[in-house]
Amino acid sequence: MTKEYKTITEISGPLIFVEKTEPVGYMELVEIRTGGDLKRGQVLDSSDDIVVIQIFEGTGGLSKDSAVSFTGDVIKMPLSPAIVGRVLSGSGKPRDGGPEIVPDVLRDIAGAAINPASREKPRAFIQTGISTIDGTNTLVRGQKLPIFSGAGLPHNDLALQIARQAKALGEAESFAVIFCAMGITNEEAQHFLADFERTGALERAVVFLNLADDPAVERILTPRLGLTTAEYLAFDLDMHVLIIYTDMTNYCESLRQMGAAREEVPGRRGYPGYMYTDLACQYERAGIIKGKKGSITQFPILTMPGDDITHPIPDLSGYITEGQILISRELHRKGIYPPVDIRPSLSRLMNSGIGKGHTREDHRAVSDQLYAYYAEGNDLRGLAAIVGKEALSERDKLVLEFADKFERRFVNQSRDEDRSIFETLQIGWDLLADLPEAMLTRIDDKYIKQYHPKYASTAKK
Repeated sequence: MTKEYKTITEISGPLIFVEKTEPVGYMELVEIRTGGDLKRGQVLDSSDDIVVIQIFEGTGGLSKDSAVSFTGDVIKMPLSPAIVGRVLSGSGKPRDGGPEIVPDVLRDIAGAAINPASREKPRAFIQTGISTIDGTNTLVRGQKLPIFSGAGLPHNDLALQIARQAKALGEAESFAVIFCAMGITNEEAQHFLADFERTGALERAVVFLNLADDPAVERILTPRLGLTTAEYLAFDLDMHVLIIYTDMTNYCESLRQMGAAREEVPGRRGYPGYMYTDLACQYERAGIIKGKKGSITQFPILTMPGDDITHPIPDLSGYITEGQILISRELHRKGIYPPVDIRPSLSRLMNSGIGKGHTREDHRAVSDQLYAYYAEGNDLRGLAAIVGKEALSERDKLVLEFADKFERRFVNQSRDEDRSIFETLQIGWDLLADLPEAMLTRIDDKYIKQYHPKYASTAKK
């Protein structure tokens, strides 16, 4: 029978401090009984005299007379193939009215980063159906590609669209999406669930929902539960898994809250000094393992406080991940969806997943040419605002007009529009066809002769 101790010396926020009574392990699972209620917790720190425990359900109702028992085990996620299609809470409990998960296996949620020596280089293209990602900032299977957004921008709509539309081209392998929502409102949760059910995306998804009024401690568990589920689906069941987090900023705020409750010495802007290590532990669990058929690809979404890209959360995420997709407030004000600004966006693994055998041989060249003239057109907007459009050269006027068309036709698409990579490339060629052929300096002549609408239409005749 498990021993119970009534040696709580202090209750501080989501933490309780217990006089040490027996040897305990880091992250060991703890049960706290008060009256008829049972709360769960986890060991955060164990010194010579005091054990610090974080309580998942919050410390409301606890007192110094509450009984504490150490289980000798860590938190584990129950896993089986039946987990696909389920909606769970941020702590892994059913939230869809269905039964508890009957596990084939129980896995420690702490997990570990993939050993670099065991990693396979990401190569395969993942199609999201969104032109600004597929065409110019391509997602590659096994990659970590975060979305940097701001308050009030439609990053959640973009996350849902990616969850619905993401697919591996020309392959019959099983594909699954794990959607981890952290610190969201009840209204957002209902919106997410309604969208998953309306589109049928829930059939291949596992959804973890942590609401804003749920304990902050639970928010720290949510991505770990999602990753543990992803590892099971990918490396046990040979599935290709895309895991989407929204919003990692809420996760980091919970880390800061926990650090303050423990009276830790704060780092940049009050966040704990170990936040980089903590984020790296989450992000580096994505990838492909040599000899395994499955893969884990991550799409973390984070809102930048004050739209500040130098804020610690996006700053540290940028060091760890392989690029970023930036959501633009300026494009959003123009009514463009999705408001992805391709200029500061980057996919460092793009070259590994495009070209012949993946997408199409002209992909890189078309992307470079579109990027070059869109960036130049944006610079010319500033010049035109000063000297007037009439003062520009004919070439500059063409480039300026190209930038406007690019936003309206390439960037802008509806929330239910699932463009294939070939449709995306065709839109790119149609835009470039409005420029003189001599201006297509970044595209090889053989691709112009094959894919330029002028020659393609002649070939059809």
